Amino acid sequence: MNTLSCLIVDDEPIAREIIQTYCSHLEQLKVVASCGNALDAKAVMQQKKVDILFLDINMPVIDGISFLKTIKSQPQVIFTTAYKEYALDAFDLSACDYLLKPFSFDRFIIAVDKAVERLQLQTGEGEATSEPKTENYIFIKTNGKIFKIGHDDLLYAEARGNNIRIVTNQHVLLPSMTFSGFEDTLPKALFLRVHRSFIINKSKISHIEGNRVFVGNTEIPIGSNYKEQFLKQLGFSS
Repeated sequence: MNTLSCLIVDDEPIAREIIQTYCSHLEQLKVVASCGNALDAKAVMQQKKVDILFLDINMPVIDGISFLKTIKSQPQVIFTTAYKEYALDAFDLSACDYLLKPFSFDRFIIAVDKAVERLQLQTGEGEATSEPKTENYIFIKTNGKIFKIGHDDLLYAEARGNNIRIVTNQHVLLPSMTFSGFEDTLPKALFLRVHRSFIINKSKISHIEGNRVFVGNTEIPIGSNYKEQFLKQLGFSS
């Protein structure tokens, strides 16, 4: 993919500098502007193409959530905030990811990878995007074979470095693909991210105990950054 234009919007100068530094380590990212408020950002977006928007939420005049609602042609949005309680609103607005400050460089990379993969899907539109996805299965290629996996057979997936471990009722697969790329192939109503390294099939949950969710007999940790949203998706408050 070609160079991606990035816009940083945060009222804290140190926060803007950290994101700009992180971006400088990734060759495909080019920061076109760094703004301290949403009004300045809006002016930039009227003049320049923005592929990825790094957006704070708690800002003066217009907060990040309200600002995003005013954008007609929405770029890939990665929220960067110290407030976890806005996560559900952010994902309702199709945000690409939600980074809680202070976040590490490796967590930043995961968010950017997700944005890049979404942009690649957009640029590779055509038959894949002309019709809504109605399939109840996915295809996974590994070890020279292509496996058809029904959504109901998929139990959970675990990030393993740059690859992924997929556990189904019949198989344990180790395809060469990114965790975020695999997540984007799954319907979000059925599969939930409960940890930076785990996605689970909601229908396979046997019970939840403390910071652990059990999928069958398998114990899976619930990440502190994901617990509130996870419980809300199940209809509970934390």
